[in-house]
Amino acid sequence: MVAPRETAELAEGLVETTYQRQGIAREQLTLHADRGSPMIAKTMSELLVDLGVNKSHSRPHVCDDNPYSEAQFKTLKYRPGFPDRFGSLEDARAWSQPFFQWYNDEHYHTGLGFLTPTTVHYEHHQPVQDQRQRVLDAL
Repeated sequence: MVAPRETAELAEGLVETTYQRQGIAREQLTLHADRGSPMIAKTMSELLVDLGVNKSHSRPHVCDDNPYSEAQFKTLKYRPGFPDRFGSLEDARAWSQPFFQWYNDEHYHTGLGFLTPTTVHYEHHQPVQDQRQRVLDAL
């Protein structure tokens, strides 16, 4: 979601949409966040409890505690066409949608054994790994 600001209403909509899209129940979703002031605020903690979201935070003063998230941001910033600034919210949304589709569905990640996040998330990785093994065995 790319939004002009952080609000409880937007967070609630995002969480509810996530529950529905992923077919999961309350308490099955975990939000891993840094320790920035919006993420550790009491109101955010209360909202997450109300929404049934488990929270996880990076360790204090450890900037790379979530390597997958850090890798995503680096890939985003170094992706060809990433602008120094977006001209508008619509520009940011227009650039982000194809980026995240590519990142999740097409980009092979070293930290995921050269699989895509979609393949791993939906547990479709075993046939890919089996095929790779058959190729290696045939050599």
